[in-house]
Amino acid sequence: MKWFSSLLVTTLSICCVSVYADEGLNFPHVTTTGYGEISAKPDMATFSVRVVETTLTAEQAKQAVDGVVERFLKSLEDIGISKSNISSSNLYISPQYHYPKSGSSELVGYRASRTVDVVVMDLAKLNQYLDMALKSGINQVDNIQLKVSDQTKYQQKARLAAIQDAKSKADFLAQGFDKKLGDIWLINDDRAPSQPVIMRSMMMDTEQNSNGYQDSNLIIRDQVDVIYKLK
Repeated sequence: MKWFSSLLVTTLSICCVSVYADEGLNFPHVTTTGYGEISAKPDMATFSVRVVETTLTAEQAKQAVDGVVERFLKSLEDIGISKSNISSSNLYISPQYHYPKSGSSELVGYRASRTVDVVVMDLAKLNQYLDMALKSGINQVDNIQLKVSDQTKYQQKARLAAIQDAKSKADFLAQGFDKKLGDIWLINDDRAPSQPVIMRSMMMDTEQNSNGYQDSNLIIRDQVDVIYKLK
């Protein structure tokens, strides 16, 4: 029986994370990792856009990008977007050089850029805001991130699913070796929540069936490691 218990500990603990190696697990136990995921419809978004201009002088470059940013900010404020949902970066200017095969480098102009970040509380208006950016002179869209306004609620649901998954796996393994689950010895959820994954509808292949970003789903995931004692 003692030999069987030792074999059981060895068999069920193969998947132990190395961090547990020195935790004194000198008793029969089972380690499981539970995974959970929840599907959610995004209802808001954030996006970052940038204007980049290269001109002969630093002053011209500054004036060009400042003008574009001012037009875009005014267009957002004119339709009622709160200033708290808009942020713009400081001006960045760098000299631009030409490097001929022979001879010294030549200054050919200055490159200036500024970035604007916008929080979109109504996802249905995201495309409208992006169009406004482009019409204002913005020439780069750096990032679009779909979100849910109540991220905590969905993250908790994903974590609960991970907990149930860990319990189910541990119980199945214990029964397979004619054992029963005892007390929980360790719970580890010390991980940063994973970024939601965007799943797009297959119907978006045709424009007439597409509602744009509203056809997307977010997959929110979590996981938890649990060590149970065995009886």
